[in-house]
Amino acid sequence: MKRTPLYDLHVELGGKLVDFAGWEMPVQYPLGIMGEHKQCREKAALFDVSHMGQVILRGENVGEKLEALCPQAFATLPKGKARYGFFTNEDGGIMDDLIVSNAGDHFFVVVNAALRHQDIPHMRAHLDEVEVTEIFDRALVAVQGPKAEDVVGALCPAARDLKFMETTVAPIDGVECRVSRLGYTGEDGYEISIPEDKAIEVTRALLAHEDCEPAGLGARDSLRLEAGLCLYGNDIDQSTSPIEANLAWAIQKRRKEEGGFPGAERIQRELAEGPARKLVGIKPDGRAPARQGVEVQNLQGHTIGQITSGGFGPTVGGPVAMGYVAAGHTEPGEQVNLIIRGKAQPARIVALPFVKQNYKR
Repeated sequence: MKRTPLYDLHVELGGKLVDFAGWEMPVQYPLGIMGEHKQCREKAALFDVSHMGQVILRGENVGEKLEALCPQAFATLPKGKARYGFFTNEDGGIMDDLIVSNAGDHFFVVVNAALRHQDIPHMRAHLDEVEVTEIFDRALVAVQGPKAEDVVGALCPAARDLKFMETTVAPIDGVECRVSRLGYTGEDGYEISIPEDKAIEVTRALLAHEDCEPAGLGARDSLRLEAGLCLYGNDIDQSTSPIEANLAWAIQKRRKEEGGFPGAERIQRELAEGPARKLVGIKPDGRAPARQGVEVQNLQGHTIGQITSGGFGPTVGGPVAMGYVAAGHTEPGEQVNLIIRGKAQPARIVALPFVKQNYKR
């Protein structure tokens, strides 16, 4: 298995390491998943996300060329701004989701760890006269939570001036880093790309703040689930359209109207007519969590969908889930049954997110 530049620090801090997409990653620390989740919601938590693919795109009209692969408006993305996007396939499914930043003289792209082997060749094959460089000499950490600005801003004053989905290059503890105000927890926070040889030094400096603690993959998953954020491979995949997944907001008006990206025919049709199924929040009535793959039935016993992500929501104080249900069953308040170990457990459709998102707009 691969190791991130912070591996030795994880061991030192008592991280419990597991295999995640071929990487040895901390699933939790001595604070525990519940404690780390609470830390992120109330103060600040630091996550190692160095397993993600970091890619630099250089060339003429990079944003315009990316629009042939993604339904986002990257040609007009201003310098210093980041945008959530996704590669679509010819059937209108999602190949992967990603963050694209306009860094001025290049574009900076972060892709999912498990799909870097797909995404980077995909860009190299289709972005004519664009130099596609995956960078391996940098760590990536996420500092998330209502105190994230205090934690990062104490070492990097420029970070305080960033708004949600803005990015800059600035020194942290004397080390030049790329600092982006975004994240995957529903809280305010930053993702910070750090030179590999300074990664532990900078991470220690961030963790030295009294309001910051390390957190692992377990808390990251419960946080993003409560925030209603999709996980690739669970809630979105090659067969899922962005319209089914409630991601129409991530497609700018011009792209919706003009098309010109893979799968545009299906996506434009679903925008006009509505999809056959939709991603919804599902709240089990009892205490038992409903995991991925659990069948969703209506009260008459007919299958109407399936859970794609589920678990215990520490902030909510009970089980939470997301899943796809057939059109006509998506209204919040509808009573459904979840078939858990052969037994029907009552649940209801609820609006997403479960916990209010607290980004600094």
